[in-house]
Amino acid sequence: MSLSIGIVGLPNVGKSTLFNALTKKGVPAENYPFCTIDPSVGIVPVPDDRLYKLADFSKTNRTIPAVIEFVDIAGLVAGASKGEGLGNKFLSNIREVDAILEVVRVFEDKDIIHVANKVDPLQDISVINLELILADLETVTKRIANLQKDVKRGDKLAIAEEVVLKKVEKVLSDSHLANETILDEKESEIIKSMHLLSMKPILYALNASEVAENVIEKVAQNIPGKHVVIDAVFEKGFDEMIRASYDLLGLETYFTTGVEETRAWTIQKGSTAPIAGTAIHTDFKDKFIRAEVVFWKDLLEAGSYSEARSKGKVRTEGKEYIVKDGDVIEFKI
Repeated sequence: MSLSIGIVGLPNVGKSTLFNALTKKGVPAENYPFCTIDPSVGIVPVPDDRLYKLADFSKTNRTIPAVIEFVDIAGLVAGASKGEGLGNKFLSNIREVDAILEVVRVFEDKDIIHVANKVDPLQDISVINLELILADLETVTKRIANLQKDVKRGDKLAIAEEVVLKKVEKVLSDSHLANETILDEKESEIIKSMHLLSMKPILYALNASEVAENVIEKVAQNIPGKHVVIDAVFEKGFDEMIRASYDLLGLETYFTTGVEETRAWTIQKGSTAPIAGTAIHTDFKDKFIRAEVVFWKDLLEAGSYSEARSKGKVRTEGKEYIVKDGDVIEFKI
């Protein structure tokens, strides 16, 4: 499963420093705006102690973690929605990712310039989010206008789409992110095709090297969503951030384990066993017969598969079973 999270923010907030540290990949991180012109992609392992405990349990030859894809995107400036700076490139790149990791500068450093000449984390968030909102508002307004001919002739699909678009347009016009719109499941499916920037889930990463706790807490209290505190230079808070990013994408993990290999497999939360099996091979969906399932902790506590089975911890599940995070599964096809 290939899902990505885009690292965004104003210039010089620590985006590329964070990306370099995450991936150990040498993208430029010099001290000037627009240094990162083309997005760089890094595949980062998801920290998970369960995997290595299972590997030790099985005395496995190879251990493969779940991964998450991070994309380092060029710095944004005010006016990006109108093409300022690298605005058009920024917006097109962010449209291609599944979620947003918004890096917010909390640290002070006179040697690293800030585009606004002052460090104001909440203002920086407002600048970035407003550009996403303005870009989306233009997209939605154009789409509503293009629908009018079909709406006037009574096309039911066009009418339904217009209703949803006008809901989102109202939220955007009030300077709120599109993901704050209250939509039912059907409406959410309709708006999904628009690929709106501010409809994507956002995780705020407060880059707070050597910043006093009370300052961080004050900023955190006013963050408009989920956040983590990191130190991009000294690589603190990364495990929490990676796991939070994984969760932000709606992902969870199941395991397979044996002497040859212990592996963490990535699936969408709520996946049935046949769908979860496609992470291993697409044939598993159609050829699925049943799954032998045991929770990872129950397996370790039992000491062996046979003991876990004798205690009733190993279950046989069918096509309707919803895989749970931490399940150890053997598929029967």
